[in-house]
Amino acid sequence: MSNGLLIVHVDVSVLSDRVDDFLAATEINASATRLEPGVVRFDVLRDRDDTGHVVLVEVYRDDEAAAAHKTTGHYADWRGAVAPMMARPRRSTRFVNISPDDADW
Repeated sequence: MSNGLLIVHVDVSVLSDRVDDFLAATEINASATRLEPGVVRFDVLRDRDDTGHVVLVEVYRDDEAAAAHKTTGHYADWRGAVAPMMARPRRSTRFVNISPDDADW
């Protein structure tokens, strides 16, 4: 068994009048991120009951892939574009997968 994948949940509260703009900018970033080496998944989720609550689920092969993502132009563009759209600073939590293991990802 390996050390597992790096799974990051980014919790975002978006201003109610900026949700569509936030999701559009985030889709551009997500689409480009999915093409990066070492990225397994990059999902954008919106709360069914609170449309301003968005969670990004980022799955990387390792810490290096996550660090490389933060050096890309599309990430820098996204970060700058969405900062004024957030009701509070985004929060992230880092996880490692336990089950299933990463053999079939």
